[in-house]
Amino acid sequence: MEDAPSAAVLVPVKAFGDAKLRLSPALPAADREALAKSMAAGVLAAAAPLPVFVACEDDEVASWAEALGAGVVWTPHTGLNGAVQQGFANLAASGFDEIVVAHADLPHARRLDRLTGFDGISLVPDRIDDGTNVLSVPATAASFVFAYGPASFARHLVEATRVGCATRILRFPDLQWDVDTPDDLPLPASL
Repeated sequence: MEDAPSAAVLVPVKAFGDAKLRLSPALPAADREALAKSMAAGVLAAAAPLPVFVACEDDEVASWAEALGAGVVWTPHTGLNGAVQQGFANLAASGFDEIVVAHADLPHARRLDRLTGFDGISLVPDRIDDGTNVLSVPATAASFVFAYGPASFARHLVEATRVGCATRILRFPDLQWDVDTPDDLPLPASL
């Protein structure tokens, strides 16, 4: 009997003190830091039962992640795309067949394992089809280039085609609500 493919979740997390600066008009620094930490903890919890790893370059974030039972992939001076690229490569080299990349600013995230088991790339866009909130990529797609930032959803669709993978778009409301600007506040009670 063949073993089921193994999957892991990768969550890039920047230093909490530097997180969510675009929320400055609506929240003071201490509240932004608390919100960033709370949302990231929720995303780590949503990874269960899959193993979860945090890509970071901050000692406080690394300690926080380890205290919550997450592994740490140290990615100094790489930026978001470099951190995800390096984290993906590290997890693929560790033997995981599939890597789910989930951003840390999804306050309603549930069940990231819903993205696994597809023989291709799964994308969850943000609620306006601009960004890519969650992306599942098979380790065999080693040449996939992560391209976060404005219009990343369209870039990731093109990239999936370039690497020759089947693609599916999933629209789970709990994974589509991210928090970037004051317009994203207040948070809905649930999705």
